[in-house]
Amino acid sequence: MAGPFTASELSRLRARLDALARELGFDQVGVAGIDLAEDEANLERWLAERRHGGMEYMARHGHRRSRPGALVPGTLRVISVRMAATAPDAAPAAGVLADASKGYVARYALGRDYHKVLRSRLAALANRLEGEFGAFGHRAFVDSAPVMEKPLARDAGLGWIGKHTNLINERAGSLFMLGELYTDLPLPVDERAKDRCGSCSACLPACPTGAITAPYRLDARLCISYLTIEHHGAIPEALRPAIGNRIFGCDDCQLVCPWNKFARVAAEPDFRVRHRLDAPDLVELFAWGEPEYLEKTRGSALARLGFRRWLRNLAVALGNAPRSPDAAAALQARADDADPVVREHVGWALARQGRNV
Repeated sequence: MAGPFTASELSRLRARLDALARELGFDQVGVAGIDLAEDEANLERWLAERRHGGMEYMARHGHRRSRPGALVPGTLRVISVRMAATAPDAAPAAGVLADASKGYVARYALGRDYHKVLRSRLAALANRLEGEFGAFGHRAFVDSAPVMEKPLARDAGLGWIGKHTNLINERAGSLFMLGELYTDLPLPVDERAKDRCGSCSACLPACPTGAITAPYRLDARLCISYLTIEHHGAIPEALRPAIGNRIFGCDDCQLVCPWNKFARVAAEPDFRVRHRLDAPDLVELFAWGEPEYLEKTRGSALARLGFRRWLRNLAVALGNAPRSPDAAAALQARADDADPVVREHVGWALARQGRNV
């Protein structure tokens, strides 16, 4: 365990935490306690209702997700950070979504993988603090372990959990990524953020697949982000038309949120668009071989899909695209793909292309 620290030393440490976080490119930092009993109950209800879909790891981790001290023994506080990750040079989201011949990639995924960026900055933050105040226990996480990042960020004062279940900050909207530093530093905690959604429910009807089943309730089995990223098998046929041209993730519930008039694009150069994937042509993407896919997604969040799911998602988008000889030819070229999931989705898309007028 770190310390012991006097009250004045903890006050000075906290001031340095704020300063160092800004120096390292974080937009905000806060400190949370580790009591998540209410959120644990909500999580257990959600799991019992099977709303996590195929994400069985959500249940396997048990209480380590909702009890930070069970995941990292000795944890007393959680330092939570946020950083804008929306590519500053991306084509406007609305225009890409409106052009069904283009592929839509969630705006956070157009540059370098945010996991890598935030994790390296959190490590640097811990190292700088240790250099000034001595060794202390810590472990960094960026969506990489059983961590309730949104409740912790809420408790650290970074924002409230909106009706779409994303974190919202009154000065920065919701288009940012989160990271955590579990620590044994007995830092004073910040005030929990207050819910400011009010009577607004714009995000609920905006969801193309109805995944936000009620305010603050998300069914991952219907969520396009889950279906295109986390889900490994066939995408349910009934949901495919609503996916439209979204080939990696979905931002719709956030794009309509009035708080995102305050959203900021990323200041971090690593989050700039790579390989023109902000408004790519679907036919061109579907023609990529696996080596090209691996090369052009290296170091980005897109790499986590693997080539098979990449083709599956593109096939769905091409099935929803306007009828064209080029789209039909691209699909026909993969009609006998070795992978049965890809093959089935291509067959569905070819039938859709034949029905389009």
